[in-house]
Amino acid sequence: MEKGKSSDCEDCGGKYVLIRDEEDPRLALFEKPLPCYGCGIGWSSLLLGFLCPLIWYCAATLYLCRYYNKDPRERIGLAASAIA
Repeated sequence: MEKGKSSDCEDCGGKYVLIRDEEDPRLALFEKPLPCYGCGIGWSSLLLGFLCPLIWYCAATLYLCRYYNKDPRERIGLAASAIA
């Protein structure tokens, strides 16, 4: 192989930095897209709640049951739906 293009870390001479830690599965949590076309459940329920306000109550229930512990990116949208 050409110098500098090797995939072995021993051959890199300290020029390359490991980006992904394979031992930490929490980093893979944010690689998957949010449900509902990438908006998330909270923002989708906020928008759909203007058509059917019952959806806001469902989103408020998810917020109060701490559904956002599964994916912290959902917290803001669920909070907005709970306020609405």
